[in-house]
Amino acid sequence: MTYNGTWKIDRNENYEKFMEQMGINMVKRKLAAHDNLKIVIEQTGEKFHVKESSNFRTLEIDFTLGVTFDYSLADGTELSGAWTMEGDTLTGIFTRKDNGKKLTTTRIIQGDELIQSYNYEGVDAKRIFKRA
Repeated sequence: MTYNGTWKIDRNENYEKFMEQMGINMVKRKLAAHDNLKIVIEQTGEKFHVKESSNFRTLEIDFTLGVTFDYSLADGTELSGAWTMEGDTLTGIFTRKDNGKKLTTTRIIQGDELIQSYNYEGVDAKRIFKRA
């Protein structure tokens, strides 16, 4: 259960460009880049409980690997998709409900960091979290 723990945002790579590609307006992009996001992950077998808390919202999500669920981004974009695990990599493939386009997210632990990578319409970004 490598992912278990509390993770605090440390830095972003190309995150603003990614949000722009997602269609998020400039004001929301600027706010999101400094959201002070904290993620608490509890994994029990194939079930995950994730609590995301930031300057803007707190959200709790329960999901099971391979089972489709609905999710709403902080800007209100609605998605549907599922997480899977290959080795130590969590991969989420989500479809936007408004335009049918795919968002792919991966999570991997490297040392004391959780690296969350995103790909949407050819734009890649990363958010790197430190174990709290």
